[in-house]
Amino acid sequence: MVDAVGVPADEDRTAAERFMGAAVPSVIRTGAPQGAGALPQHGLSEAEALAELREIAARNRVLTPMIGLGYSDTLTPSVIQRNVLENPSWYTAYTPYQPEISQGRLEALLNFQTMVGDLAGLPVANSSMLDEATAVVEGMLVARRAVRGGGNVFVVDADALPQTKAVLAVRAEALGIELVELDLAGGAPLPEGVFGALVQYPGASGRVWDPSGTIDAVHVAGGQTVVAADLMSLTLLASPGSMGADVVVGSTQRFGVPLGFGGPHAGYMAVRQGLERQLPGRLVGVSVDAEGRPAYRLALQTREQHIRREKATSNICTAQVLLAVMASMYAVYHGPDGLRAIASEVMTKTGLLRDWIAETGVEIVNDTFFDTLTVRVPGRAGEVVARAREGGVQLHRFDADTVGVSVGEATTMTDLHRVAVAFGGPAERSFGYVGGQGAAKVPESLRRADEYLTHPVFHSHRSETAMMRYLKRLADKDYALDRGMIPLGSCTMKLNAATAMAAITWPEFGRIHPFAPREDVPGYLEMIDQLEAWLADVTGYDAVSLQPNAGSQGELAGLLAIRGYHRSRGDVHRDVCLIPSSAHGTNAASAVLAGMRVVVVATDEGGNVDLDDLRAKIAAHADSLAALMITYPSTHGVYEHDVLDITAAVHEAGGQVYIDGANLNALVGHSRFGDLGGDVSHLNLHKTFAIPHGGGGPGVGPVAAKAHLAPFLPSHDAAQGDGDTAGIGPVSAAPYGSAGILPITWSYIRMMGREGLTEATSAAVLAANYVAARLKDHYPVLYTGESGLVAHECILDLRPLKERTGVSVDDVAKRLIDYGFHAPTMSFPVAGTLMVEPTESEDLAELERFVDAMIAIHTEAERVGAGEWPADDNPLANAPHTAAAAVASDWPHPYERELAVYPAGTAEAKYWPPVRRVDQAYGDRNLVCACPPVDAFA
Repeated sequence: MVDAVGVPADEDRTAAERFMGAAVPSVIRTGAPQGAGALPQHGLSEAEALAELREIAARNRVLTPMIGLGYSDTLTPSVIQRNVLENPSWYTAYTPYQPEISQGRLEALLNFQTMVGDLAGLPVANSSMLDEATAVVEGMLVARRAVRGGGNVFVVDADALPQTKAVLAVRAEALGIELVELDLAGGAPLPEGVFGALVQYPGASGRVWDPSGTIDAVHVAGGQTVVAADLMSLTLLASPGSMGADVVVGSTQRFGVPLGFGGPHAGYMAVRQGLERQLPGRLVGVSVDAEGRPAYRLALQTREQHIRREKATSNICTAQVLLAVMASMYAVYHGPDGLRAIASEVMTKTGLLRDWIAETGVEIVNDTFFDTLTVRVPGRAGEVVARAREGGVQLHRFDADTVGVSVGEATTMTDLHRVAVAFGGPAERSFGYVGGQGAAKVPESLRRADEYLTHPVFHSHRSETAMMRYLKRLADKDYALDRGMIPLGSCTMKLNAATAMAAITWPEFGRIHPFAPREDVPGYLEMIDQLEAWLADVTGYDAVSLQPNAGSQGELAGLLAIRGYHRSRGDVHRDVCLIPSSAHGTNAASAVLAGMRVVVVATDEGGNVDLDDLRAKIAAHADSLAALMITYPSTHGVYEHDVLDITAAVHEAGGQVYIDGANLNALVGHSRFGDLGGDVSHLNLHKTFAIPHGGGGPGVGPVAAKAHLAPFLPSHDAAQGDGDTAGIGPVSAAPYGSAGILPITWSYIRMMGREGLTEATSAAVLAANYVAARLKDHYPVLYTGESGLVAHECILDLRPLKERTGVSVDDVAKRLIDYGFHAPTMSFPVAGTLMVEPTESEDLAELERFVDAMIAIHTEAERVGAGEWPADDNPLANAPHTAAAAVASDWPHPYERELAVYPAGTAEAKYWPPVRRVDQAYGDRNLVCACPPVDAFA
């Protein structure tokens, strides 16, 4: 088969088809559905696809969004849009698990954490959450963990955002938490058994009030307080931390991130001292490198779900890094003075609008405000909203008597006048306007007096020239797909085509509020309907929800659907989820958060599910079996021949089958989850369907299901589409999750068609087998299928090499940096191995460059083993090597400088890592998670 592996797919399709016939077991080869199917057979050219998408986008009506409810019209500075959002150096980067080649985005994320912590008034913030609603859920879970042995009641502010309440309800029900909604601003007493409370600040109504009394009362009751705060308002309002809040959460959307019909936006979380080790998600910290110089890294990684599995306290895997970078750079560019000026302008305009509306004789419900007014117009709410829309402005209709209006950074004086006219104000008006008077609109006791964003980074890049150069300097420190291959197994780092990326900045997609009326978003709904149909077609399912805004949330949604299905049949006792020991860590974490008990199933020597153990576990839990979660192809990178027997066994016992879609890139066009016995799956659009990883987010994790589970998929009361309001409730804040980046996947599929998607899978599997065949004599390939072939990725076993030479998997990973590569996935799913996934995007020359590098590193390791170099002083143990190390006057090592920094094949396009190997343990012992002083780098 080696000869067949060496045949490029585009030169000899017949050979590629023969090869796939050998690699993919015939028992699973289902291919295309009967009949034409929803998916177009042939793709369009780039120009044709963009033209078709332009027609769809044009059906959206771009009005001035003044709906509010946690989403605000903002202005993205052009220097940030062009140099971050549209820059492959930022959007094609991977999660910074290799810190030496991620120093740029780690610095940007440290800026984000510093920004959030300063404004929230708390010492530690993480590096982003998925959105505000899910951040509130995570805050609730932090509070629950912090109060050991406490009650089971979580109090929810009656003035909280409606979408937040809905997501809380779905998540709390699965975990057995009792929610009690109270008018906290009205002084409602707390019930018994409180472990925590949510305060919205300012409230969804726009009201600004002092929650310190409520926070104190929660503490007296033994609970923790979570405050959901508008980060922009905190430039003027007293911080929640100064009032005693334990956890502060929210969204950074209004820091220069487009609305995008609901996302992606970076949520945030900050915590008081003592809760930092309870933080979900990722935390960037400061450590030192091998020379003792400051270096950034991900801190406290043992908190991460992929390590803790069923003991995880959160299933958050990805985050919203690209959007967090944008928000942090918005703060860097504007600085504290600029942010304060923007907030003051918003508050002043809101005050002016309040006066104009009050002139009409209607009642303004909230006397205090930052950016939002709630107006009572008995029986006229629909009329007012309709008149405003005729004038080009979207307002929020709370009910028949109440209208909400929210002012944003991009709101103009013309917009304010049109709103006033909608309430009955004069058609023409003469007025004077003086900006910056906003602080007078809140009580004196709530005006912010302390300083924030004092670090020099928020004062040093205030011109476009300086900002452009800062962003370039950070990008140059990083390794992304624009430099070379990122061969990460299980992560599918493929091309994010420029044409597919083009539409996300069109205002017809970017400037649409997630709760815009149905009649203003027909283009979005058409694109979403098409995309759902295509994804259902390609997976063999009947229904798809695009709402989950990460793969982990798609997993959770699928398990909640299974839970809802069983309960609808009276099978409330079915709560056991079988999960193979090799599964992704999020699987077990998601199962726990869906209220299920995890039972681990063994895998055999070939990496397959152990059928005997599976049958034994099914028999032991037959009456309580809810589901089996498997990944296909397996996490070990092979097509399991027994998958139909596995799914049949679960169905016979009354369980449902969840197939993790992480490895769908090995199946598209050749097999379908629904035909393998799957009942539900999540799909990673940021893997198989070309949405960029963005340094660790955004992601989209749609959930697809068979018809019997369709009624239990996510729903949303504010959804504009048919059938999207009947289901289990929402798992994310917006009806369609991160809809703003769905044009990427739509374009990818439209340009590929069924034929192109099938060829892409063939090319990906061919590339993985080519790498495996070339390297097997140097690094044993740990798992193969019955044909001796792998799927779309291969696991290289480095344990024999370590036994012979002492060279570890970490040494090989760091040495690859010197050769100009990002390392493959390390020690997952097997410790001491590298999992390689080249994808279909890499050409033969890049594959050869990687293979040559791996062979050269093997040779270097053997020289260490032979005693030619000391075990503690050789090119691998000291990797990576920086430019500073290469030109240092002292070179005490027994190998040549040229070999250290210019190993074979790197001279033409040398990547210089900015730091030496980072000391991980030092960073955990000395936890620093905000911008260090400049003199630390002297």
